[in-house]
Amino acid sequence: MRPEVPPRGRVSALLPEFPWDTIASAKAKAAAHPDGIVDLSVGTPVDPVDPMIRTALSSVAEVPGYPTTHGTPELRAAAVEALKRRYGITGLDPAAVLPVVGTKELIAGLPRLLGLGSGDMVVIPEIAYPTYEVGALLAGARVLRADGLTRLGPQTPALIYVNSPSNPTGRVLGVEHLRKVVAFARERGTIVAADECYLGLAWAGRAPSLLDPEVCAGDHTNLLVVHSLSKTSNLASYRAGFIAGDPALVAELLTVRRHAGMIVPFPVQAAMTAALSDDAHEAQQRERYRKRREVLRKALLEAGFRIDDSQAGLYLWATRGTACRDTLDWLAERGILAAPGDFYGPGVREHVRIALTATDERIAAAAERLTAG
Repeated sequence: MRPEVPPRGRVSALLPEFPWDTIASAKAKAAAHPDGIVDLSVGTPVDPVDPMIRTALSSVAEVPGYPTTHGTPELRAAAVEALKRRYGITGLDPAAVLPVVGTKELIAGLPRLLGLGSGDMVVIPEIAYPTYEVGALLAGARVLRADGLTRLGPQTPALIYVNSPSNPTGRVLGVEHLRKVVAFARERGTIVAADECYLGLAWAGRAPSLLDPEVCAGDHTNLLVVHSLSKTSNLASYRAGFIAGDPALVAELLTVRRHAGMIVPFPVQAAMTAALSDDAHEAQQRERYRKRREVLRKALLEAGFRIDDSQAGLYLWATRGTACRDTLDWLAERGILAAPGDFYGPGVREHVRIALTATDERIAAAAERLTAG
């Protein structure tokens, strides 16, 4: 007998409404502005990819064979050296680095890749990048939003997500906080995955990594960090990221991904190697964002906004003291599109996330509109 085919939409029925679909009317209103829309709702890079990276990409375009899932030795070595040079991470084995087809894909699939299911709990931040919850739901796991460990009580989560610097708030978790998370997890055998995609964009002080020796004492057991080249190297279109940490966990992820054919294209691996080996282009891009941040910050404050957290990352977490959807409309009337805070958690009422990822001209236009009254 032919097996019953699951009804269409069965998987999608598990998921919440796609957040960006809910701001279509605000986007249309902003787009109707006589001088055009200033879209500050998404963290999409707008600056060109450095020529050095493009040269690396094209230099291997003629290679016809399959790339390795684990990535080239050169790529993994470059990642290890970059993490050490930029963030002080030591003792990382190149074998414990695995390139991924964009970090969103990795985060959405990580619970399933780790074998989690209906009997497992995944802890995510109370204000969180939506894909943490999506990945847990796709695996059939339970989701708990908790910033403090005391909320967990005697429960033993299978996976804890840490996001520092945070998307959307820009909050940075200090060494002591991260140490407590590591100690809690080790007492229970819990895996900790730190989304560190904005680690290179700290504006006030430094942002420590989960793998920083001051945090984990050089022991990477059950610890994973996720890094993206989308933000600091403008490689969003390349889908270039990697995960690193516990050699045993990375080996498990590698085995599953090899079977599933989850492979980063070889030219992208070459581009990643070049980007990770060079800090000059990253510093240049950081300076672009710093200048845009200052322009927007001043304009928002002058327009009566309050900016909270925002110590790092590509966003300003701002509020006018009104409901976030009302603020969204207020901005849209001025031709500016932002992301409402309720995208990121049911408890967010008043904040909006305003991205720095627009050209200098568009950032200046947004500032002028904000301060015009």
